[in-house]
Amino acid sequence: MFRGSITALITPFRNGKVDEKAFQDFVEWQIQQGTHGLVPCGTTGESPTLSHDEHMRVVELCVEVAKGRVPVIAGTGSNSTAEAIELTKHAKRAGADGALVVTPYYNKPTQEGMLLHFRAIADAVDLPIVIYNIPARSVVDMSIATMAQLAKHPNIVGVKDATADLLRPVRTRLEIGQEFVQLSGEDGTAVAFLAQGGVGCISVTANIAPALCSQLQDAWQLESYEDVFRIRDILTPLNDAMFIETNPAPVKFAAYMLGKCQPDTRLPLAPLSVKSQARVEEALRAAGLLTD
Repeated sequence: MFRGSITALITPFRNGKVDEKAFQDFVEWQIQQGTHGLVPCGTTGESPTLSHDEHMRVVELCVEVAKGRVPVIAGTGSNSTAEAIELTKHAKRAGADGALVVTPYYNKPTQEGMLLHFRAIADAVDLPIVIYNIPARSVVDMSIATMAQLAKHPNIVGVKDATADLLRPVRTRLEIGQEFVQLSGEDGTAVAFLAQGGVGCISVTANIAPALCSQLQDAWQLESYEDVFRIRDILTPLNDAMFIETNPAPVKFAAYMLGKCQPDTRLPLAPLSVKSQARVEEALRAAGLLTD
């Protein structure tokens, strides 16, 4: 269903507003570079500071460009179940192929609370749902046991695992089965996650190195491990640079250096520091992405 290199898309801004042309041009470039899927309005897309109207519009813009060529998994999560249902219903109407739903942040629900939250969304909207488990940002960690219960629902198809715990994909596969889609949510673990039973990565780095990220995933499927390890080694310093400050400030600056958009983020995210800008530029040049 969902596999390979799936880009957690940035949302370009210009003069404080969503830069719709830059975004659609960026989506087209991603597809041309071989990206296997797209996630608008995730964390990297600055969903916490998008208005509801902006959020919905960005999903629509992405679907409009993709035209079914690659799957669009719209970020529709919220710490309000009613709001998550509303956003997921919109994603379905807009033509998205799936929804990425984060575990509720700030509220700190119990495992039972998360179970009820995801079931309510899955019952309300007939759309494939990928659970986004990211304890570092949401504070709560969905257990494999809870995930196994949710996987029984026909609309809950997989997980974006951003725990960086490489025992999780094996244990999840043993508990739930191979058909449950497991995607890494950490660029640095992309290859190791594949080795542990995953089928792809929802990637920040793919914003600026879409060809390399998709080639890595394709090489794994072809069992071309020399290519996998070669590309992994090229991407590792770049992955590190993309998280030198809070995501998406570094990757937006990198996209700016590649001429794709302005580097603007919305408060409370600060502009990337001069020192970090130099680190990002160095990483881009080392990876052969910036040569002038």
